[in-house]
Amino acid sequence: MCKLRKALYGLKQAPRAWYGKIAEFLTKSDYSVAPADSSLFVKAYGGKLAIVLHFLGLEIDYTKEGIFLHQQKYSRDLLKKFGMLNCKPISTPMEPNAKLCAHDRKDTEDATMYRQLVGSLISLSLTRSDISFTVGMMSRYMQNPKKPHLDAVRRILRYVKNTLDYGLLYKKGKDCKIVGYCDADYAGDHDTSRSTTGYVFKLGFGAISWCSKRQPTVSLSTTEAEYRAATMAAQEIAWLIQLMKDLRQSIDYAIPLYCDNLSAVRLAENPVFHARTKHVEVHYHYIREKVLQGEIMLTHILTENQVADLFTKGLGTTKFINFYCQLGIKKIIGAGVEGEC
Repeated sequence: MCKLRKALYGLKQAPRAWYGKIAEFLTKSDYSVAPADSSLFVKAYGGKLAIVLHFLGLEIDYTKEGIFLHQQKYSRDLLKKFGMLNCKPISTPMEPNAKLCAHDRKDTEDATMYRQLVGSLISLSLTRSDISFTVGMMSRYMQNPKKPHLDAVRRILRYVKNTLDYGLLYKKGKDCKIVGYCDADYAGDHDTSRSTTGYVFKLGFGAISWCSKRQPTVSLSTTEAEYRAATMAAQEIAWLIQLMKDLRQSIDYAIPLYCDNLSAVRLAENPVFHARTKHVEVHYHYIREKVLQGEIMLTHILTENQVADLFTKGLGTTKFINFYCQLGIKKIIGAGVEGEC
């Protein structure tokens, strides 16, 4: 615990000043800054390893099942702040196949409140991968939100009310190997016809890294959209390998990356296919290089088992719950007893 001698919080430069001070102290104490993450400090001494990493607003509970990471207090405060603490709960954050667009004629009453809501939900998605896609979609309309967008955000809050006691559980005794899933929703954005990339990586039982992001340009086929998603996931794998090295955990195996598009898998393996994809930007062929080097094992998976679907589109209740359970999102009841998903 560190006690500040001066008033620091609330200033625009507070994070920078705090980091500068704590980094100076830790480096003088023989900690080194990890190349993969400037807020990660590692010290190895006598065969032991000390790791320092800063978090804001996260709660960590040590249970008999393992480590439980959550934001229960933040979620409750968020609902209270926006008058949704007594709202009717709902089982999914978004309707399946919901169609939202930027040019709806119904203006929202308070655009500032919309932006505050979405910003707060972005912070909550640090531990709640189950709302990552929906919050990402709502952030596309920050500049000019409409009434349907505000209604969709309020639906997310109703889902948060239903899952206040949920968080990420990292179980003990699980094989700690990295496994990845990548997916794309082809031309899913109704305003731009761009596809949405989604990927998630698990270490043992729980998810450690995930992303839901609209692709920068229009893809001309499902294969191209999936291939781009696989490349973005491959870039994340390169970072995860470096991060594990910084934590003195060697990766001596090809990281499996599951994709539900067989054509994209074949494209990453077979250079002959490249004649058909000359229009695809060169940097998207990064995934093929990593496959040939043996760092990544791109593998086909059935669509019904593709958990990265959670990051590309709205899902029905059964599929949605099944997928977020596979990512380690659990409910904790009582004093550290694991409840149902």
